[in-house]
Amino acid sequence: MTTEQRTAGIHHVTAFVQDAQRTVDFYSGFMGLRLVKKTINFDAPEVYHLYFGNEGGSPGTIITFFPWKGSRHGRVGSGQVGITTYVVPVDAFAFWQERLNKFGVAFEQTSRFGEQYLQFEDPDGLRAEIVAREEGERSQWTFGGVPADKAIKGFGGAVLFSGAPEKTGQVLEKVLGFELERNDGQYRRYKATGNLGDKIDILLESAGLGVGGSGTVHHIAWRAKDDIDHVAYRNRVEASGYHPTPVIDRQYFNAIYFREPGGILFEIATDPPGFARDEPAETMGEKLMLPAWFEEHREAIVAGLDPIEVRVLEADKQ
Repeated sequence: MTTEQRTAGIHHVTAFVQDAQRTVDFYSGFMGLRLVKKTINFDAPEVYHLYFGNEGGSPGTIITFFPWKGSRHGRVGSGQVGITTYVVPVDAFAFWQERLNKFGVAFEQTSRFGEQYLQFEDPDGLRAEIVAREEGERSQWTFGGVPADKAIKGFGGAVLFSGAPEKTGQVLEKVLGFELERNDGQYRRYKATGNLGDKIDILLESAGLGVGGSGTVHHIAWRAKDDIDHVAYRNRVEASGYHPTPVIDRQYFNAIYFREPGGILFEIATDPPGFARDEPAETMGEKLMLPAWFEEHREAIVAGLDPIEVRVLEADKQ
């Protein structure tokens, strides 16, 4: 243990895509995740910010997207999260193999640290993989052809493509409190205290320089227990020689951001208050939610956004 302050793991991952409905179809229709929040990019209100996760959008399950129509296509590489890892129950691995085949999603079965992975890309080229593990609370959400007992629990972790793997590892250990668990010469695996989003692998060889754009991850966020824990992390980041932003209110969590030495944008986000703070938990994701300062512009904002719907895909109707 390198620090008394230790993160439980990933809070959320945020990526750029191009088409909002296509993204909803893939992550809700195909992946079976719940659209838990439909809002906007607070810095660019003409763009959606869509959050997907388990039934409650628990930390460790949340993948979020900025669908930017007509945006340039990025290139996955160093300075980015290279692969986002989703975890399913141990008896669900074959189900996901069959589901990938059913939907015509090309995949490759690989192994790492003795575990089997199904690696594939979303429609924008964002790289993802599925692994089966015992740990992690099961999702209670079911949609389309994905029953709750086969559903994605949340994140298994992520593979970081760093421009400076040693230094990125030091940030994980000394700033965030991860423990180095394994090293096979190609990857180093770090473990957080939680049981979702808790295993982070750093690729030790160069992945080529990444270029931001659709199909790439913008940032990865780590969990802070509460506001007190959050401020302590900010102080730790600053004392370690990095340059964190001020605390930013993101409505559903507070956030700070900093760029680690390998080029990856890190965020630290608070677990509370969560996504049910501004709408009933039962109907989350159905209505466009705006922060108070944008509410007077709702009509214009809605007019500028393409309508989207969570829908069962044709392959699941047959």
